[in-house]
Amino acid sequence: MLLVLGLVAILWGVGAMMGAPRKTRLTMIAVLYVAVLMLHLALPDGHPLRASTGESAALWLLIGGFGALAYGYRRGLGVLRSRASTAEASAEAARGPKKLFTETELNRYARHIVLREVGGPGQKALKQARVLVVGAGGLGAPALQYLAAAGVGTIGVIDDDVVENANLQRQVIHKDARIGLPKVFSAQAEMEAQNPYVTVRPYHRRLEADVAAELIADYDLVLDGTDNFETRYLVNRAAVAAGKPLISGALSQWEGQLSVFDPARGAPCYQCVFPQAPARDLAPSCAEAGVIGPLPGVLGAMMAVEAIKVITGAGTPLRGQMVIYDALYGESRTIGIARRKDCPTCGAR
Repeated sequence: MLLVLGLVAILWGVGAMMGAPRKTRLTMIAVLYVAVLMLHLALPDGHPLRASTGESAALWLLIGGFGALAYGYRRGLGVLRSRASTAEASAEAARGPKKLFTETELNRYARHIVLREVGGPGQKALKQARVLVVGAGGLGAPALQYLAAAGVGTIGVIDDDVVENANLQRQVIHKDARIGLPKVFSAQAEMEAQNPYVTVRPYHRRLEADVAAELIADYDLVLDGTDNFETRYLVNRAAVAAGKPLISGALSQWEGQLSVFDPARGAPCYQCVFPQAPARDLAPSCAEAGVIGPLPGVLGAMMAVEAIKVITGAGTPLRGQMVIYDALYGESRTIGIARRKDCPTCGAR
């Protein structure tokens, strides 16, 4: 019995390594099952092969019966779902074409629609867009609020933190009554209350390598508002691999910066500009160095503007440029940034 199970595991693993479809791997296992069953029916009792594969044919017939029942159940569900989808599609066709916007939405987004650079097509693009925001803290909070208000159809937000009293000085999406609540659910409640026409997908977990690629591939655009370099480099790698634009912001004390990192369209990636994380004492966290409350609002809102520009095609997004904003002296400057051929993330692309 253990021998057969080992062979099943080997077939499945080798098939997966070779990129064989699931159906092909299941077919190979079915062939192995039939071969074992034929051995039990053809060989006499006590034969070594029968002894090493379970001794009794009845056991394998029982396993086959359960397998057939499971297969029949899944096939039946598939047929029912297919019929339901067909009926739903027919009913939808009979009702006529579905309106993309309700009258309420048209009124809500009127100030966008009258903008020559956005208009109806731009607002439609926003409604159909899928944007992932990494971090629901200082930068993520205002970005999430303005993306929801702008009518971005699907907004994902991932963060493993909970709302704390010390956050409320700058993370205005959260409220005092939500202290202790996961930030993603706090943000979701505020966004849906502000605009019930958007879909918010909260992920209460830390973004890690095992999910980053799959998660980011499911969205059109990524905003990174995290406060640690490990996550920033991870987000950058996943975005570059998926060919998705990355809008990244950072801030400390009175100063902030942001850029659109998009190697798929000729712009540098994050690691082109920041090849390695600085020493900890050169880049202290907000908790260590402090930050003026409205600064994340300024930078987060600018990140949302860049996202809207990328989605709608309006204006010139900050590809190949970085804006640096100094709130203490009221200065803003833009510098050019370029790709590096030796960049370990995007240099070979």
